[in-house]
Amino acid sequence: MSIARDSTATDTTPAPGAVRAGTATPGSSQATLQLALATLGFLVNFWAWALLGPLGPGIKERLDLSFAAQSLLVAVPVVVGSLGRVPVGALTDRYGARVVFPLVTLATIVPVLTLSVVSSYAALIITGFFLGIGGTAFAVGVPLVSGWYPPARRGFAIGVFGVGMGGTAIANFTTVRLADSYGARTPFLLVAAILAGYAILSFLLLRDAPGRARPTGSAWQRLSTVGRLTVTWQLCFLYAVGFGGFVAFSVYLPAYLRTAYGLDAGDGALRTAGFVVLAVAARPLGGWLSDRLHPVPVLVWCFGGVAAFAVVQAFEPALMPVGTVALLGMAVLLGAASGAVFALVGKVAPADQVGAVTGLVGAAGGLGGFVPPLVMGWVYGSQGSYAIGLMLLSDVALAAAVFTAVKMAGLAARES
Repeated sequence: MSIARDSTATDTTPAPGAVRAGTATPGSSQATLQLALATLGFLVNFWAWALLGPLGPGIKERLDLSFAAQSLLVAVPVVVGSLGRVPVGALTDRYGARVVFPLVTLATIVPVLTLSVVSSYAALIITGFFLGIGGTAFAVGVPLVSGWYPPARRGFAIGVFGVGMGGTAIANFTTVRLADSYGARTPFLLVAAILAGYAILSFLLLRDAPGRARPTGSAWQRLSTVGRLTVTWQLCFLYAVGFGGFVAFSVYLPAYLRTAYGLDAGDGALRTAGFVVLAVAARPLGGWLSDRLHPVPVLVWCFGGVAAFAVVQAFEPALMPVGTVALLGMAVLLGAASGAVFALVGKVAPADQVGAVTGLVGAAGGLGGFVPPLVMGWVYGSQGSYAIGLMLLSDVALAAAVFTAVKMAGLAARES
């Protein structure tokens, strides 16, 4: 199957009645402000979205859960936040980020506060389901940033916005320490207050780009249209591997480090935070390289490197230095790959459908993070080893590298 050489893949002509996007002055102070606000919103919502990950090992011990049950607990917000990006992206196309961002943030406050009072496994699963709302913020911010920046700078701008996924690092740095030092409810009350503050700030200051494309038709019609683009599903696969790999590590790494290397909950969460920080820092780098080279070669090298590091880690080397180098190497490459994929979205998505494309691609990325923790928990529970799970990661990353090099090469050649 060739790379969407049909006109629908790269046509950026708005639908009838739509207005052209991206007319804002590039580099203007208003564009910078909106990028900063979007990044902040992404960060605080992702902080909330990742609250259960660092607490997972402690909850497992307190409730005497199996590895599979613990994996399901931390994976539920991921899958809900991923699937929720599809309708939220379509709503953002329709109503704009200025309306949708504050609403998503306010809705996330409810499950965060609920987590401060529930304790049973069933209640945690249900609350985690609604906590997934925070993960949909990604599909709000990408169309907002895309509207304020032209294609030549969009890869870097979206990469900067992607720094907001550092909210996962903040969750890992702070959640266990706050709970141990100031009480189990403290992390949830703090995050709820920050979410409320951002909801007010975004309502007052957030603005959609002048000339924002306003698509016609229902949300279902728009999703159906972008769903027929070959390139949409190609991007979904690549993002499922890149961002999905990052999400999987960010939610499951504390449990992996505790089981494989005997680290305590605090140390495991701290090392996971370091993994997330590197991935976050690498995301703008992936966008910057994509603006200057092209996303295709950047993705090939990133996925190839992930495959190699995953093989090394499958042999469970000593944590220092080999295991640390392998895990942090994967962090950098997965972060850069995530930035490169959305640089590619900025190049090929129709201007008035960026939100819908972002929703589908973002959903695929989150779903890519939902499956690996379940697989890792199941593999360890049945085999007593993580080697098979890591080798599967290597196989998938290598397949993504080959797919990108073979099937997506025409896109790079056509745009060079």
